[in-house]
Amino acid sequence: MPKSDTIMNIPYSVAELQKNHVLFELEGIDRLYLNAYVPKLTNEAGVASYFRYHLGHRFASTKQAVHITAGFIAAIRKFIKDNDIPLVRFKKGQRKDDVFKKHLRSFDRKEGVVFVGVAQEKNRVPRTVRKSFGEGGTIPWIDYTTAMVNVYYFYCLDEDFGPFFLKFCSYFPYPAKLCLNGHEYLKCQLSKRGIGFEALDNGLLSCEDLAAARRICDGLSASKIDRFFRKWLRNLPHPYCAKDRKAGYRYKLSILQAEFSLTQVWNRGLNGRRFFEEVIRENIDLGRPEQVQLIFARKVRRKTAADGRFRTRIITEGVVPSLHVYYKNTHLKQYHKEGRALRTETTINDTYDFNVGRLIKNLPALRKIGFAANRRVLEVEKLSHDCNVGIEAFEKMQQRVEVDGQNASALRFGDARVQALLATVMLFCLQPRGFTNKELRPLLAQYLGKSIEEITPGKMTYDLRRMRLHGLIERKAGTQRYQLTSRGLKTALFYSRTYNRVLRPGMSIVADDKNPSKLRRAYHTFANELERYFSAQRAA
Repeated sequence: MPKSDTIMNIPYSVAELQKNHVLFELEGIDRLYLNAYVPKLTNEAGVASYFRYHLGHRFASTKQAVHITAGFIAAIRKFIKDNDIPLVRFKKGQRKDDVFKKHLRSFDRKEGVVFVGVAQEKNRVPRTVRKSFGEGGTIPWIDYTTAMVNVYYFYCLDEDFGPFFLKFCSYFPYPAKLCLNGHEYLKCQLSKRGIGFEALDNGLLSCEDLAAARRICDGLSASKIDRFFRKWLRNLPHPYCAKDRKAGYRYKLSILQAEFSLTQVWNRGLNGRRFFEEVIRENIDLGRPEQVQLIFARKVRRKTAADGRFRTRIITEGVVPSLHVYYKNTHLKQYHKEGRALRTETTINDTYDFNVGRLIKNLPALRKIGFAANRRVLEVEKLSHDCNVGIEAFEKMQQRVEVDGQNASALRFGDARVQALLATVMLFCLQPRGFTNKELRPLLAQYLGKSIEEITPGKMTYDLRRMRLHGLIERKAGTQRYQLTSRGLKTALFYSRTYNRVLRPGMSIVADDKNPSKLRRAYHTFANELERYFSAQRAA
């Protein structure tokens, strides 16, 4: 066999590929989708107060917002006409990003509104209804409901942030949405500083000053985003007059969706493909089976929430493989980008999944969670490919341990509860922020097929204590949360994968007399030879 073919057949470890074949890595905020709302007008009482006390009407009714709405729409039309801006009426099913890219190619200014789009969308809006009161009487009442209304998209180009859009609902209280991209911000900042780079679609393939690029990514703060938003509120038609804003009817930003990405560029595209082959082989069961899907062509969804089964669909030609992990409303995706880079990105669709508020000021906390999730998945992938533990470490797990006068029982390999415990603490949903006694109990109960009442807080405390004394978990400083140590992660992977992939299937084959496998035949031959040897020894 030629030398080159021999080299191609040598298996690569994920850790080796990550260490020796990645040119550079960059983590930063990717796509941010923000909600702009007026805090005083988020409920019926606030809306009534606006009309009754701020505007001075005798009765509170949304009909009094008709002239405000008409003025706002007229201001938008005047803005479009005065600035000679194209107006696009989006068709059903039309990709708005494609329209934006088409108009952007012919836009010759550094900054400005590229075009304005109009579409009908469902929005939560207040309406005046008749409410029963007394004996057969009714009174006007303000109630929030949903309605199909016109939405105006302002697709713009900013000198500092690049392409973005800001859309306004044309109905009172005129909620807005802001969508921007952290990688576009990075490219704009690098260009302004005269730092050369090569773009990789939504990211970088190379950069002359990687340290500067990282500082720029880290510098995209909540305050900068808020200033950027206020700047464009001044430039575009505003639904609220100066008097309203002075009275406190001002927009605030909250986070609807935040993507946090880690991009690792390979020295050769072939090494990236090798990485993915190893990852796919070892990590199909990453996290909870019903929340993890290996997806190549399209997303595979469960039929119902109660259906715990999952499917893996593999297509090897003409598509880019990707690995998806789901936890509540959070989605982690990993794929080989343009054949040159590994992209790992965590998308948080509801900040309350991690007990974090939605206001833009909470962006630093979400950033830590998102980046930690990306790094944790990579760490699991590295260890899972070569998850062996030393004989001394394995033997210590089979014995009682004493640390600072505290005793803990063994974590024996064949114990079903130990296997369930170590498999549970590896779940992806527990990795970004760690876990508490309360959070671990229902997951362990589910794994063991028991009710949560059977896994009492005391039993859970006992298990946490023995894992801690064996060095598998550690308490996060100043909290009641625990997280896996590096040794703990490696041990948990070794226990669960050896037990589930080697011992259980192997014993099933050996115990099945009808199984025609080579292992069964070899075991049967060995057992017969051993029996003949013992018989001969007894006869002697």
